[in-house]
Amino acid sequence: MQTISQTQQIRRHLESGRPITPIEALNRYGCLRLGARIHNLKSEGMPIHSRIVNRNGKHFSEYSLKPIES
Repeated sequence: MQTISQTQQIRRHLESGRPITPIEALNRYGCLRLGARIHNLKSEGMPIHSRIVNRNGKHFSEYSLKPIES
């Protein structure tokens, strides 16, 4: 049985059109270092956009795929 790496799981998540946050990456994929996985995906050429979210007095990054411009 082959396991899917965290990077591959996060790639699939983003490709499905959903954004991802560090807490979601931890809860869904057991990923403690989402920033490192995002760096890997960006270096493979994925057009990932990041933004800072402020929620309940907490600040964190949310990552999503950049929309393709026509």
